[in-house]
Amino acid sequence: MPPPASSPDQPILRELFPVPGDADLHALYRPTLTATHDRHVRVNMISSVDGGSSRAGTSGSLGGTADRLVFTAIRSFADVIVVGAGTMRAEGYGPARLGDPDRRARVERGQSPVPPIAVVTQRVDLDWAAPFFAAAEAAPLIVTAAASRTRVPAEAPVAAVLLAGTDRVDLTSALAELSQRGYRRVLVEGGPTINGELAAADAVDELCLTVAPTLLGGPSSRIVRSGDEGPAPAMRLESVVTADGFLFLRYGRERPPAPPSGSGRPDAAG
Repeated sequence: MPPPASSPDQPILRELFPVPGDADLHALYRPTLTATHDRHVRVNMISSVDGGSSRAGTSGSLGGTADRLVFTAIRSFADVIVVGAGTMRAEGYGPARLGDPDRRARVERGQSPVPPIAVVTQRVDLDWAAPFFAAAEAAPLIVTAAASRTRVPAEAPVAAVLLAGTDRVDLTSALAELSQRGYRRVLVEGGPTINGELAAADAVDELCLTVAPTLLGGPSSRIVRSGDEGPAPAMRLESVVTADGFLFLRYGRERPPAPPSGSGRPDAAG
């Protein structure tokens, strides 16, 4: 798909790396599945130039028109969007919306017209009458622990309840449950605690980071938060796009190539 035409209200997005020129967002953000890696977990976040992830309690307040274009392009490829219940409430989430071209492209790829949103929640303290549930074209999913299953009413307007973990939500199990249901292109929109758990499990294949031209200061959290300093997986810069002072960075996880089939361990004793 060619890049959108510019207009007074349409920022011009320029690709700086790897190929300088007009940015084709749909070409840049199309995830790749392979025979050896048939699930793609992408985290999409925004931060200020000094690393803050929210202003006045929301990350959306850091964005702008260009950021919304990239945000929509990234969403257009997802089989499912994963978000924590706290982030859903703080950001005032509504159902996923996409324009007709993206909807048609999804249907041609064998996807639903819009991706469902999977809400990760431990307490299951949710407003079932909110537009997020009541007005969703693709009914949301609930991801919770087995111990919290009874907190989801039988009449809740959800597509499914995924049980991941016994007493607390286990995100690795959640990803496996999503994959079994055909949700292999997973887009994670936070918050920082969920991102931290996924990073600790080395489950992040790609990070899309918008750097907003803003200095925040204050107590704002980083985009990844965890209690302990976990592994430091190497990330490879895949692309850089800019518009209106924003930087849109895409990093892929550096993973060693899979060994040839039947080769066995190179250091195995004969």
